[in-house]
Amino acid sequence: MKTKLFVITPPFTQLNTPYPATAYIKGFLNTKNIESVQADLGIDVILELFSKKGLVDLFQVSSFRFEVSNQEVSDNSKRIFALQDEYIKTIDSVIQFLQGKNPTLALQICQEEFLPEASRFAQLEELDWAFGTMGTQDKAKHLATLYLEDISDFIVECVDENFGFSRYAERLGRSANSFDELYEALQKDLTYIDSILISLLKAKIEAVKPTLFLISVPFPGNLYSAFRCAQWVKQNHPEIKISMGGGFPNTELRSLSDKRVFEFFDFITLDDGEVPIEELIFNLENPEYNSYKRTFLLENGEVLYKNNSLKHDYKQAFVGTPDYSDLPLDKYISVIEIVNPMHRMWSDGRWNKLTMAHGCYWGKCTFCDISLDYIKVYEPVAANLLCDRIEELIEKTGQNGFHFVDEAAPPALMRALALEILKRKLAVTWWTNIRFEKSFSKDLCLLLKASGCIAVSGGLEVASDRLLKLIDKGVTVEQVAKVTRNFTEAGIMVHAYLMYGYPTQTIQETVDSLEMVRQLFEAGVLQSGFWHQFALTAHSPVGLYPEQFGVTKKTEAIGTFANNDIDYTDSTGINHDKFSFGLKKSLFNFMHGICFDYELQDWFDFKIPKTKIHPDFIFNALEEQSDFNTKPNGKVVWLGGKPSTESFTKSKKGRSWEMMSLTFHDKKESFTIQTSKGEGEWLVEILKKITVSNSKNYTFQEVKNDFEITLEDFELFWYSKPINTLREFGLLVL
Repeated sequence: MKTKLFVITPPFTQLNTPYPATAYIKGFLNTKNIESVQADLGIDVILELFSKKGLVDLFQVSSFRFEVSNQEVSDNSKRIFALQDEYIKTIDSVIQFLQGKNPTLALQICQEEFLPEASRFAQLEELDWAFGTMGTQDKAKHLATLYLEDISDFIVECVDENFGFSRYAERLGRSANSFDELYEALQKDLTYIDSILISLLKAKIEAVKPTLFLISVPFPGNLYSAFRCAQWVKQNHPEIKISMGGGFPNTELRSLSDKRVFEFFDFITLDDGEVPIEELIFNLENPEYNSYKRTFLLENGEVLYKNNSLKHDYKQAFVGTPDYSDLPLDKYISVIEIVNPMHRMWSDGRWNKLTMAHGCYWGKCTFCDISLDYIKVYEPVAANLLCDRIEELIEKTGQNGFHFVDEAAPPALMRALALEILKRKLAVTWWTNIRFEKSFSKDLCLLLKASGCIAVSGGLEVASDRLLKLIDKGVTVEQVAKVTRNFTEAGIMVHAYLMYGYPTQTIQETVDSLEMVRQLFEAGVLQSGFWHQFALTAHSPVGLYPEQFGVTKKTEAIGTFANNDIDYTDSTGINHDKFSFGLKKSLFNFMHGICFDYELQDWFDFKIPKTKIHPDFIFNALEEQSDFNTKPNGKVVWLGGKPSTESFTKSKKGRSWEMMSLTFHDKKESFTIQTSKGEGEWLVEILKKITVSNSKNYTFQEVKNDFEITLEDFELFWYSKPINTLREFGLLVL
């Protein structure tokens, strides 16, 4: 019997763009001519819930609390319930606006008499300054987002306490060492949100009629819904086999032993999904096959982990292009929740997701799960193949925005990709995650910008050189400052991941780290950031060798269900939680360019030591030194166009010599340089050779050799005013 797959992401991940796992799997299955249908049940549930019919039902379900029950209800929920007709009247047009289908509604939303307002709008006055310069569309998106969040608050209080736009019942999935609590929740009646989910799932299962049902669970906030979906299919279609994969099982379920899990799932696969899924299909079609790749299953009443397949994982060149067909790409909702510019990119706009390289080329950070294959196994994708996939996705989705979801995109591959994008004359917008390493020179950043790169995010983590060394980050704060400056000056936004509470971190180091961050924002080289508290995970070097980091695990017991986050005590005994509010509040203000003159003590309601960081540390690190040491093997590239030339004679004190003026037209302006005639003629020819559209790349040494065939003093010419002008307008050495 031929296998047909149904691949889903359960509620909830993002509202604005599909989580890419199912599209990656479908793209791979296409290369094998295996029939599959995918669905994002998260967006389907949201659109069902946030509709005229959905709200009528919602208010009907909640009416018991207001009209019959004596349960306590907040004034905020009473207000929303009283305004239910206004919500029902406006909801469809607001959703259409957030889907980009009804842009003129922005004018009405911004008049602030169209949307009913509850408690979320109380923050508006504080945010007026943040949105003052925003366009009408953006301000309307933010107001519409607050309106949806008001309804969400109502749902949480009056209908389903587990609801959240990007997660559902996340508490049940977080650090669930035991399956007991989740299992107990699954024995209860369906919640209101569950009932919407199951009605949608029922219709899809009946339409698709799959033989194998794959559920991708990227986060703890998808886990409960995944089990609810599996439970319904098991009860109503026992002939369909069900498998779970994705980020959550990959990190959390590696030591799974609770057999009750297999009342819901037949299989749970780990790490890259292609070969495990292919083997499942072979097993279903050939019951005697009995070969599995990284798969948990129940056999003779015992949980077994089978990895007896002889097949190797596919190279990235052979996994296919992600395929977003079946997903309602025109129905995703762009929201603007908060004014953090990088968080806004995550929630606003539709992004095609691609990967430049599997795993991490650095793979050393001690807080990271570097022992797992998704980090450990590094394999880049060739730039020309990446561009083929980019062109295929643009054609299929009509979208030219790309988010490269790498652990850390390799600089050399980013350079090759940028050159290929420019060579093919593609108009794309892209962003990715990086390491702040010194390879990101000023010229490389300008090249990335020219190819369409608009933002990068990277881990500064703890802005302390001692701790960066302990983390094995491979960067220093001074280096981070220079790299962020190069990106910023090229017009690429920079977001920094920041960490506090790393093992052995002292209070002094936390304060000094905050001072470094303050100076980076004050210098204008960081535009966005977010503080995370250190979490000890089982598969990181700190989790595997805690004694080397001054950490003691509170228990060595391994749970029967999820195992990743570990409770621990730090040898310093410091309560790092208390820094959370002050770090985040100060960062919010720094991101808006204010409060740099505040004393660091002002952000905390407990005594902290004075910083030991020099007030000009970052300023001094950024002091520019002219670099005359151009590497001979650096690639020389010209991003500009062909100049028009004019020869003329220059005379001085009875002497005459031939000169040439070259006029260039860049997108914004025209400019002219003057050289001797010989140098000018050489320059015109060399610019043709090194233009970005040529397939051959010339090194600096080759350019120098070419010059010296007919002319002398190349260094004098290369560092002269005319060439410096060209360097500002796209003559790059990479």
